[in-house]
Formats: sequence, C-alpha cells, structure tokens
Amino acid sequence: MPWIKQVPIAEATGPLKREFDAALRRAGRLWHIVHVMSLNPTVLKASIEQYLAIMYGPSPLSRVQRELLATVVSAELDCFY
Repeated sequence: MPWIKQVPIAEATGPLKREFDAALRRAGRLWHIVHVMSLNPTVLKASIEQYLAIMYGPSPLSRVQRELLATVVSAELDCFY
C-alpha cells in the first residue's frame, strides 16, 4: 500500500479519467507508477507523453534497444518499474 494519497480509479473524472482510460487501453491495467500521480493529472499526462516520446518517438535506437536500456537501468537501480 503506497503512502501517497491516490484517487481511486472509480472516482476519476475529467482529465484524470481520460489519462486512466488511455493507460488502461495501452496496458490493460493501471500501473502503480501511473496511479500515484493521480492527484496531479497535468503532471501525469506530461510524464506519459515523455515516456511515449522516449520509447516510441524517432530515434537512432531500435525499440528493442530502448527496452534493453530501460531494463538495465531499472535493474541497476533496483527499480521494479
């Protein structure tokens, strides 16, 4: 259980609901890293846009290389995300 207050999925409205719905369509679930940003939908949206640009935007790196980099960095930092 996180110590950060979160808006329950069923109570999300407006921009937050749109971000939650989009996250559910992308991943089939709402990951904790997305849910903990629920009190600030503007930051949540910007964070997701940054992630999508890094992972899917134009780059000299392939999608596989990007995923591998993300995996190695996460492992090095003992991060489960």
